[in-house]
Amino acid sequence: MLQKIYIKHLHNFLDQTVTLSGWALRVRDNGKICFLQFRDGTGFIQVVASKEDVSEEHFETMRHLERESSVKICGKVVENPKSPSGLEIIAESVLPVSDSDSYPITPKEHGTDFLMDLRHLWIRSPRQHAILTIRHQIITAIRHYFDDLDFTLVDAPIFTANECEGSSTLFKTPYFGEDAYLSQSGQLYMEAACEAFGRAYCFGPTFRAENSNTRRHLTEFWMVEPEVAYMDLEGDMELAEGLVQAIVRRVLEKCSSQLKILERDTKPLEAVINGAFPRISYTEAVEIIREAGVDFNWGDDFGGTDETIVGSKFNQPVIVYGYPKEIKPFYMKTDSENPKIVRNMDILAPEGYGEIIGGGQREEDYQTLVNAIQEQGLKPENYKWYTDLRKYGSVPHAGFGLGVERCVAWICGLPHVRETGAFPRLPKRLKP
Repeated sequence: MLQKIYIKHLHNFLDQTVTLSGWALRVRDNGKICFLQFRDGTGFIQVVASKEDVSEEHFETMRHLERESSVKICGKVVENPKSPSGLEIIAESVLPVSDSDSYPITPKEHGTDFLMDLRHLWIRSPRQHAILTIRHQIITAIRHYFDDLDFTLVDAPIFTANECEGSSTLFKTPYFGEDAYLSQSGQLYMEAACEAFGRAYCFGPTFRAENSNTRRHLTEFWMVEPEVAYMDLEGDMELAEGLVQAIVRRVLEKCSSQLKILERDTKPLEAVINGAFPRISYTEAVEIIREAGVDFNWGDDFGGTDETIVGSKFNQPVIVYGYPKEIKPFYMKTDSENPKIVRNMDILAPEGYGEIIGGGQREEDYQTLVNAIQEQGLKPENYKWYTDLRKYGSVPHAGFGLGVERCVAWICGLPHVRETGAFPRLPKRLKP
């Protein structure tokens, strides 16, 4: 089988003739020389055709390529210091595969709604390609991080019979005569998994039926959720910090060209991998918010603006721990020294991006957990399988959830999470 050559491999073929299969991005010519911006899914490169080097037929073919026409290019790989990749192709032949009649996305500026309606085509653009490539590397970094720490991937179900957090923001669906819900989180199942494997994580889509039209929220998003037996809050914070650093380190190593396309200032990202994250209590965070002139009551949950205020005080992600018990889910472990707070933590990204990780230590005592379920107006019988975990060899354990889309938005420097996935789902967006 002949080796297929892609743009990303061209440094290995300098001064050699190669054949590339891809699509025309744009064409310009001055009559004697024609320049084609060409893509193949792995990258972008300039193809140069001269009337002196190719036949008139091939030259005219290149000149008249419509935007996003599919085409095969045969040519020599040469150096070009002015090119982003340092390379270009001197064309020898240009073979059309399929025309692209009146491609709707043109070089002119388009509105966001127009582009989102054409998301299936918009993802071809250099900017969207860069974002989704970075997303891929973030996911790769996550998997490598947990694999290297001997975690076992355990898939949590999408259909669930009970809520994770007693929330009303659930997508309800009929399930063969019963009510089922689309999962908000795989955490409860990972608590079972960690007692089977010691260290476990799930990675998949989660759903929130929140009619929230903010720059930080989607109705469908991906989360990675590790859970570790015999781990406390301090260990949880170390694990989460290491994950964020591993993600940023890989993106900086693997995605320099994509970050340049996005015009992302990398100095804030470089600061992430240089030392431990600051750690402050919820109470200290409240003081920061109040110092900013906000009338904030101790015991209230943070909104997006509050998280931005706290995060802006630091040039790295900041870990906030010890939130009020009243605003956290039933499974959070109460602090033994202060029963008003729980042993939880959030990681807030800098630059105004807010929470990217939320987690903490779980309650391991059976009766205490049952009481907490009742106190939040839930029915213990709906959580029997979950409370069973506290009856048969219960141990201290902790974990967290990282939202991939918010992480992508922060690392890419995006103003809205709608660009962080190939086909985002928002309250008013179900297509394409």
